[in-house]
Amino acid sequence: MSPRTAGPLLLGVRHHGPGSARAVRAALDAAAPRAVLIEGPPEGDALLPLAADPAMRPPVALLAHVADDPGRAAFWPLAGFSPEWVAIRWAQTRGIPVRFIDLPAAHSLAVVPGAEAEPEPAPESGPGTKGGEGDRPVAGIRLDPLAALAGAAGYEDPEQWWEDVVEHRGSGGEAEPLAAFEALGDAMAALREEYGDGGHPRDAVREAYMRQRMRAARREFGDDYAVVCGAWHVPALRARTTAAADKALLTGLPKVKVETTWVPWTHRRLARAGGYGAGITSPGWYAHLFAARDRPVERWLTKVAGLLRAADRQVSSAHVIEAVRLAETLAALRGRPLPGLGETLEAATAVMCEGSTVPLALIEDQLVVGDVLGEVPDETPVVPLQRDLTRLQRSLRLKAEAQVRDLELDLRKDTDGAKSLLLHRLRLLGIGWGAPTASRSSTGTFRESWRLCWEPELSVRVAEAGIWGTTVLAAATAKAEADAAAAAELGEVTALAEQCLLAGLGRALPAVLRALADRAALDTDVARLARALPALARSLRYGDVRGTDTAALGTVAAGLAERICVALVPACATGLDAGAAAELRGHVDAVHGAIGMLDRGDAVDDAGADGLRGRWAGVLRTLAGRDTVPGLIRGRAVRLLLDDGALTAEETARLMGLSLSPAAGPADAAGWIEGFAGGASGGGTLLVHDERLLGLIDGWLAGVPERAFVDVLPLLRRTFGAYEPGVKRTLGELVRRGPAVSGGAAATAGPAPEGFGPELDAERADAVVAMVRMLLAGARGEDDELVGVAR
Repeated sequence: MSPRTAGPLLLGVRHHGPGSARAVRAALDAAAPRAVLIEGPPEGDALLPLAADPAMRPPVALLAHVADDPGRAAFWPLAGFSPEWVAIRWAQTRGIPVRFIDLPAAHSLAVVPGAEAEPEPAPESGPGTKGGEGDRPVAGIRLDPLAALAGAAGYEDPEQWWEDVVEHRGSGGEAEPLAAFEALGDAMAALREEYGDGGHPRDAVREAYMRQRMRAARREFGDDYAVVCGAWHVPALRARTTAAADKALLTGLPKVKVETTWVPWTHRRLARAGGYGAGITSPGWYAHLFAARDRPVERWLTKVAGLLRAADRQVSSAHVIEAVRLAETLAALRGRPLPGLGETLEAATAVMCEGSTVPLALIEDQLVVGDVLGEVPDETPVVPLQRDLTRLQRSLRLKAEAQVRDLELDLRKDTDGAKSLLLHRLRLLGIGWGAPTASRSSTGTFRESWRLCWEPELSVRVAEAGIWGTTVLAAATAKAEADAAAAAELGEVTALAEQCLLAGLGRALPAVLRALADRAALDTDVARLARALPALARSLRYGDVRGTDTAALGTVAAGLAERICVALVPACATGLDAGAAAELRGHVDAVHGAIGMLDRGDAVDDAGADGLRGRWAGVLRTLAGRDTVPGLIRGRAVRLLLDDGALTAEETARLMGLSLSPAAGPADAAGWIEGFAGGASGGGTLLVHDERLLGLIDGWLAGVPERAFVDVLPLLRRTFGAYEPGVKRTLGELVRRGPAVSGGAAATAGPAPEGFGPELDAERADAVVAMVRMLLAGARGEDDELVGVAR
């Protein structure tokens, strides 16, 4: 061993610091200890041999969780540039014992979150923990040793100080790495003398345990061993304390049974300071500094140029040369030994991006942070559910990736259908690997779009879901049955029924349907009933696509629709304010669409479908003609009847004339117009093609008193402002054109607009059905309902 202070080799590091990692490797090469001790949970010792497996690729993390409560978990992340990882691999390549010596996770996870003493779930991001600079930390505020040392050196930015004194420090002789660690240890000793525990009262317990493990190593190896830990802990590990005093600190600690494993980690997760993140802001930059043996700035800016070229920006080798010169000039002007991340980004912005900061976001996202996802060997211990999930991912060729990617699925294909089932089952289990998105290529029921992103925390979610079963299918089925039994509201059960059909959980459906029937029988709130029906209709629709038997679900849905038909009119005629009327208008739309889906599906037989349609049309007619119903809902009912062909144009004009007559209040009349011709419902196009209705609205608007006009203007602006620009322009031309519409109600008797017949020509309209079917249904014609809508 090289000359150093008596005792073991204490290597105080900055967690996830590439400079510390290089220095650790150099120090271990120089000192050649007989064993290496590392800050980390001792439960991980049994997993250390897996770190030598070629299939283990950092970033990875040790995961420890309470055996009977997987949600109580902690991660210890390790990147390829982490000093701890470098020390582990250094020892393993030389056949030297390597062990973890931090407080066991069995103790740290036993502390209930929110209690006075909190566990230390993961290594800190710097050589200590975080807090303020200057005065002694107050209770609850943690000291950041890095910021304190940077401030003492006259630096405002701790990262810049660390880069200058560690990352950019040149190599110079065998003894220098040891000297640097001695200097950093002395600096931390001064800080701890000034600040005490720095706002980390639990560190005393952790450090007592570390000293106990060091005493055990001394009995085995003498002083010929090395300790790799956060620099903040070095003074405490140097301190001379008695074994009895340390034992007293450790006596009576709470303890739970824990399980540990390796899980993949990501650079993006390392960049998060909260939760399980490591809190470093530039893991991609750090990985580059660690991997680049020479000319790091030149190599980095070459990567930047490649990224910008891939984004179709014109960047040449001349740009790279000039950017390197600018970065070096900036570093020299600022008195820095080498350009840091700040200088390289400024140079790239000025030279490669022509001063624009827009491409900078791409550079920071893809290079400064990055989407690197680690890998762990197949032999890594996992819960049975995780093993089944891994098997399914491989068989479906659905790789877990850190970067966000979109996935388009065609449910007519067996493999895509299996992928859809897997993703829906995982969502039901609370494992949010994928989220459904709107399809860009089709609105048919046989297509799905997903956005996938694998986050490291999902490993915990998988462990938590393991209590429901050993396979994804069994776990999702058991979870659905339990959720159905525990559901308190009807809407929860209907949403669950939809999830079960999407996930292909036929065995769970009977329990869900029993719960659904029980809740529906007891619920009398029409709003809740109306919220529940659309989910059931969608369930029938998706069940049909997947070939699921949904007869029982259709019976429940039809019964629910019947109850809505009975209860809706009284609910709408009870003196609703504007907000409540708007809410019920939304429910009317949703129920109308749901009944349309029930009509097109196999929920009820033909006679039942006709009866349900007829009853719903009767409800809409009652709403349209009852004065006590708010104008917003009356207008919407008229529009739905007109769109369904259940109301003639003459009857529509009559109802509009009544609602817009001088006897009607201006606010109620404006609400009627909003319900009938609201922009989101295509009302503008209807008015363009039916000047009789437009004339009625124009005549009413011209007769509104000035004081009332000011009151109804916001409603009218909301109605007509949502129209497409072309529709608004055409309506303006029609109104400006003259007497055909300016005559108000009289205009209803006039001829149809030029180019339009007085009524719809059904024969000519049907001529386009074949073309619509070909466009929408593809080769197999699954989208009959869309063709029906088009007709």
